[in-house]
Amino acid sequence: SSEPFTRQQFAPGHLTSTALVWNPALTKVLLVHHKRLDRWLLPGGHVEEADASVWDAAAREAVEETSVTLDVSHSPFLAGMDVHGIPGNIREPYHLHHDVIVCFRAQAEPLAVSEESNAVAWCELHQMDAHGLAGSIQRSVRRSLNRLEQAARKG
Repeated sequence: SSEPFTRQQFAPGHLTSTALVWNPALTKVLLVHHKRLDRWLLPGGHVEEADASVWDAAAREAVEETSVTLDVSHSPFLAGMDVHGIPGNIREPYHLHHDVIVCFRAQAEPLAVSEESNAVAWCELHQMDAHGLAGSIQRSVRRSLNRLEQAARKG
């Protein structure tokens, strides 16, 4: 499609933006319990016209959904992709979200729940299966941690 970000692009779906946010100690990732989908996910959503980039959309969604404070000294980077189905409803048919996963680091741990979520939480790596995170998400989490740890070793 010539408009891969538009919400009206249902075949094969559209690009969406997701934030993989690490806590300052790099021991936990930020999750939201999504009301409509009734499952734990990384914060994220549709790219809006006001967003300058996919990166900006991911950051905006993370802050809107969790009130997290992102560390602006940390350069965001592409951590992976995830494709998942979105159930149809009155407004739209079943379609795919092609999620661009962008890695961020939080400046602090305090969070707040938005109206879109049942809960927000910091998830330790050993808890990812218990939270039902998809393999593609878990691989993105581990890949991003390896990159952050390598960068820290280089100083």
